[in-house]
Amino acid sequence: LLGFAVNAVRDRSVAEDCVQEVFLRAWRARERFDADRATERTWLFAIARNVIADALRQRARMPRIGSDAELEEIAGNEADPLERLALVEALARLSDAHREAVVAVHLHGRTYRELAEATGVPIATWRTRAYHALRALRGHLEQTEEHDARA
Repeated sequence: LLGFAVNAVRDRSVAEDCVQEVFLRAWRARERFDADRATERTWLFAIARNVIADALRQRARMPRIGSDAELEEIAGNEADPLERLALVEALARLSDAHREAVVAVHLHGRTYRELAEATGVPIATWRTRAYHALRALRGHLEQTEEHDARA
């Protein structure tokens, strides 16, 4: 949970506060946990997503100090924090092998050949992992969008 929160808010102290709030909310709502609907891990991550979204919204409302040009540049370079949170959450749901493939190829720009040479894993395996990882990511993101649309 802490790693998920740190990746989402990019501030360890805020992430620690978020994780503390997750466990507090989970404790208060423990009677509502239904093991037939989700695992404890899934339930905690759902709570974490809500807590982190709240923290990001709160941060967005805070005034920033700086010149107009600096603030416009910052605003132009920042992605929607909730979209980033959804992507971090989707990446966290992938298997380690699939996450490694997506991060190496699509975030770090490594080629399949470079990965195969560095790890000894065949190029075809890297391609297959990346393909299935992207399909899973797309499914997780579409599921999140559907959930947000219903909320």
